[in-house]
Amino acid sequence: MMAGDRDFHLPEFDESSIAAVHLLQGVVYHDEGKVWELVLSHQPRLDSYFGRIGLRLVVDLPEGFAFLRQLEESELDHVRGYDQLPKLFHKKRLSYDATLACVLLREELRRFEEEEVDNGLCVRATAELFEQWKSFFPAAQDEVKSKRQLDAALKTLEELKFIREYTKEPQEWELRRILKARLPVA
Repeated sequence: MMAGDRDFHLPEFDESSIAAVHLLQGVVYHDEGKVWELVLSHQPRLDSYFGRIGLRLVVDLPEGFAFLRQLEESELDHVRGYDQLPKLFHKKRLSYDATLACVLLREELRRFEEEEVDNGLCVRATAELFEQWKSFFPAAQDEVKSKRQLDAALKTLEELKFIREYTKEPQEWELRRILKARLPVA
């Protein structure tokens, strides 16, 4: 037992903590069941909690996702003291391949939303994405290398919860709607 631990007491458990931890880990989607319901039912409490540390809870009900966003300096200008808070989220630079994959997938999502009437899940096969991917590179480029680059980029985007593997054989990806929030089309 450490010296400072003697006086530590956990407060009574609050189930909004479950939602808070999931949000700190990344995007929460409507299909995450209980966690999504906790985000919605405790939204005012979560807004207040995250607001104290300079974060904004963004809930997009029509698209079915929620995430945290670091407040911009311009949003903090009128409130004294918040400019002293360190950044919790640091913008991670994506590799060229991951950035290119984001652009490709965002365009696919835009096309899907324009063409589909029911607007369900946007699912694309890796093979289909690879055909589009190849168009960005010289024809003489090694296809095996190009395929590995695309696979690595898709893995990165899966870790960011921008996409989710839908099927393994043939490999297909669900393009998640957070792409719209993170990469708005001008």
